[in-house]
Amino acid sequence: MSDQPGEHQGGQQDEADTRQLEQGQGRSWTRGGHGRRHGEITGGQREPSQYHLAMVETTAETALQQTGVRLTPQRLAIAGVLAQTGKETSAQELYERVRKRHAYIGRATVFRSLDRLVSAGLAQRLERPGHVSAYIWCEPGHHHHLICTTCRTVEDLDEGAVAPLAETIARQRGFRVDHATLDFYGECRTCASRHPRGRTVRRAPR
Repeated sequence: MSDQPGEHQGGQQDEADTRQLEQGQGRSWTRGGHGRRHGEITGGQREPSQYHLAMVETTAETALQQTGVRLTPQRLAIAGVLAQTGKETSAQELYERVRKRHAYIGRATVFRSLDRLVSAGLAQRLERPGHVSAYIWCEPGHHHHLICTTCRTVEDLDEGAVAPLAETIARQRGFRVDHATLDFYGECRTCASRHPRGRTVRRAPR
């Protein structure tokens, strides 16, 4: 992106963000610590769209290592916020959420980390109207989603629901599908029940 600093300057900023995270604001995110991790939900109660940080850490570390990228404290923080969002979100919106928890993480660091997460298969880039990119958290190997255009909630679509389509394509076209990414846009069950067909629906702000 044009507003990002060069690699050398960006690396210095990442190191500065790491020091700040480890010196207070991000202490609860430091791997190997004994306190409750920031972002974890206690009491066993959490929204279905939310992930525990421990799960995000394990998933992110494995996926990033496969692309030769280290899981830094700030990347873990950013991945954790994205995973817990449960909705498609722009880079700027994610940055604003991250800053509420970790004031020392810079905007450029968030943007660069998103690119790393996309490359590792941990995030998927979507296109909003107006050529604005949005991002969603992905489990490695999972690439199908139901995206509500009203509340912007994202649900994973099981591979089993898509497999018959690939089989039909192979049978009718002789085309062997190696992998596919399908995103269905519409209204989730909750929004659809609130807005019967024929009524004008107010879309979530972009």
